[in-house]
Amino acid sequence: MPNSRWVKEREALCQSCHRLAKAGLVLGSSGNVSMRLRQSNKYTVLITPMGAELETVSNDDLVIIDENGEPVEEERPPSSESALHLEVYRRRPEINAVVHTHPVFATAASIAIEELPPIIDEVIIKIGGGIRRAEYAFPGTEELAQRASEALENRMAAMLAHHGLLSVGLDLKEALEVTFLAERLAQIFLYTSILGRSRALPEQAARIEEELFRMKMMEARAKGGLDGNSP
Repeated sequence: MPNSRWVKEREALCQSCHRLAKAGLVLGSSGNVSMRLRQSNKYTVLITPMGAELETVSNDDLVIIDENGEPVEEERPPSSESALHLEVYRRRPEINAVVHTHPVFATAASIAIEELPPIIDEVIIKIGGGIRRAEYAFPGTEELAQRASEALENRMAAMLAHHGLLSVGLDLKEALEVTFLAERLAQIFLYTSILGRSRALPEQAARIEEELFRMKMMEARAKGGLDGNSP
């Protein structure tokens, strides 16, 4: 029987998964997506299930878990990377969506360099600066969750060494936008490296953009309480 709770949220999450798969940012059962469901003074998390192919995942495949990663209603096991998502939500009360993908260019960058420099304007405004690399930890572990969250500090994206990309957003739309932007940045960086040099943004422009991002995040954190939005 179809689950009638959080219908709009389930539909939005599924559409996001399909979009990521269509764009080639995930392959098969790689990658996972979640969103925070706020209810009065607590929250749960809607997340893709273990082993799901994002290309075909449906509303009723999704799993709601509590802050400890335990399924609330469904009997299906949640994503094996649930710890990664939950750690982000614990540390970042303003964040309401997490996207973990395996895009080609960002993953290549995670193997080759420690940070993707913010060489295009949107990166500082949307992500907060360069995209740092979290050092390798085995998939699905608390160690990976900790390292990824540290690399994500004051940023909206982090590379996972030899693994992929982690993107977050104030909402699901923003988390997707950050994912696509991060992959675009990695591709541009590769091409400029082939051409011989990746030039930094003008310092004054970078400072202005950093301030714009800082103001946006301060406002979001001020609103980071658990406002009720029950279905």
